[in-house]
Amino acid sequence: MTEDRSLDEIIRSEIRQSGPMPVWQYMTLALGHRRHGYYTSGDPLGARGDFTTAPEISQMFGELLGFFIVNLWQQAGEPQSFTLLELGPGRGTLMSDMLRVTARAEGFHDALHLHLFESNPDLRAQQAERLGTYHPYWNESITEVSEDDPLFVVANEFFDALPINQYVRRDDGWHERQIGIDPDNALTWGLSPTPIPFENMPPEVHSAQTGEVFEDNRQSALIVAQLSQRIANQGGALLAVDYGYETSQTGETLQAVRKHGFADPLVDPGAADLSAHVDFGALRKAAEAGGLSVAPLATQRDFLGDLGIVERASALARANPDQLDSIAAALKRLTDPAEMGTLFKVFCAHPDSLEPIGFGS
Repeated sequence: MTEDRSLDEIIRSEIRQSGPMPVWQYMTLALGHRRHGYYTSGDPLGARGDFTTAPEISQMFGELLGFFIVNLWQQAGEPQSFTLLELGPGRGTLMSDMLRVTARAEGFHDALHLHLFESNPDLRAQQAERLGTYHPYWNESITEVSEDDPLFVVANEFFDALPINQYVRRDDGWHERQIGIDPDNALTWGLSPTPIPFENMPPEVHSAQTGEVFEDNRQSALIVAQLSQRIANQGGALLAVDYGYETSQTGETLQAVRKHGFADPLVDPGAADLSAHVDFGALRKAAEAGGLSVAPLATQRDFLGDLGIVERASALARANPDQLDSIAAALKRLTDPAEMGTLFKVFCAHPDSLEPIGFGS
């Protein structure tokens, strides 16, 4: 039966039938195939997985994001009913840490409707175990939430895992990168023979040189546009933490990670995490087109610093003197420029009526 075939065989069959597939289609299958996709089965997180995210490093990360959301809720007038939606909640660690802190805000949990956007059944089970007391609802669609209540969205390392389009600049225009099959029957990179005129590409890459690569985050931008329109109508905000760059630019960042090391993206599809740096310039345009304002992009170091992570680390160390070294190591990993501190950025889209904290003066 077809379902017994490996994802590699499914992809090869598709290429033989329909021709080379664009990068976005390959990523969609490798990450989201209903049976063999990387994110639809197993648990990729933690020391025994392929990567470790900020919430898995320290409770401080989630606690500060919880404080951030409470502050926005209070600025919004403490609505008596609101939706908190997390995109790609992993094991539920981030939301668990956030909600432990938000419990201190009177009325917050009484007003809360928790929504989780997650496709992985194993992770859903872990989320249910950690967050079951909050009666979460698992969304099948990004916008499957109330159209009346304010909507607060949190996304940590979500947009980097969405499929991208890649284009390579040639003398006659831009050519979309594709995946095909070489004479040795291996998956290989190639380019569409049909050029895209220079003027059809974003103005930020008009001066690109031959051979440069542009990664189009159109799927991420579409999601941000959809959510921004909802938030502009209903109130709320969108907070995203991810690695990426501030303005649209050239540069090849697509990578595969397996067991905490880099891998070949075309070998054993579905077995490695595929990701690319987020174009926050494209997300800003999408949010503004949806009717929201966007705070100046902050580094994770500056954002967490403004919210008091150093003070929180000191308090944790005083309460847990036997964990002093691990707390210091976590603080360093989250904020040091040589670690996650400046590679990771914090993006916040919001109505003009709100002034999100953590983004400087």
